[in-house]
Amino acid sequence: MAVDFRCVDRSVPTDAWAEPTRPETGTASGASDVSEKAYEVAHLDELDRYPVDDEGLLWRPVRRRLGITAFGTNAYTAENGTERVVEEHSEEGGHEELYYVVSGRARFVLGDDEIDAPAGTFVHAEPGTKRGAVATEPNTTVLAIGAKPGVPHEVSKWEDIFVVFGLYRTGKEAEARRQLEKVLAENPDSWQGYYNAACFEALTGNDDAAVAQLKRAIELDLKALEYAADDSDFDRLRERPDFPS
Repeated sequence: MAVDFRCVDRSVPTDAWAEPTRPETGTASGASDVSEKAYEVAHLDELDRYPVDDEGLLWRPVRRRLGITAFGTNAYTAENGTERVVEEHSEEGGHEELYYVVSGRARFVLGDDEIDAPAGTFVHAEPGTKRGAVATEPNTTVLAIGAKPGVPHEVSKWEDIFVVFGLYRTGKEAEARRQLEKVLAENPDSWQGYYNAACFEALTGNDDAAVAQLKRAIELDLKALEYAADDSDFDRLRERPDFPS
């Protein structure tokens, strides 16, 4: 349903919305969790819990909560113990990633190897190495840390989209809509925002708005049309005569 940053389970997605500026930190409402102190302390249990999918995987924003700008870091919790906690990918863009199994147990795939990783295990993957992980115990949490060597870290707006759909999945549609409107206002020329808005409107039953937002995304970049062709969020709308095809 989201694009480029489609709810991917990684610490530092390299999508077209990455930018080298510090966004607002803290909760989805915009209230900052970062104080004027020279340090921040937070327990894992204090982090927000945003559902990534309908299978129980939770995104636990670390970078956003602490206001970190030098590198990407987030945690993912698999409540059921069968969910993917690290998206299968290779980081061809040169990002190095470190994973730490905070609790539970996960099975990592690294290249052609499978690694059993109980709590306390560190896993480092060089750029270009195919990697991914699936939880094998309930309440498994994996912390991901990543950055590109020698390059200033670029904070990606995929986090804002995670918040939008995380709020939606927890029944907070009004709050999710306010967050989405904020994303669109801050990125009026980015097709990704309108595409995700189209997904959101489709999921919430606002069909006319969904089609209008999708058309706007396509006007900005035809890539949106390619994504829409296979996006199940729009399946219910495909018979409409005004649905882009």
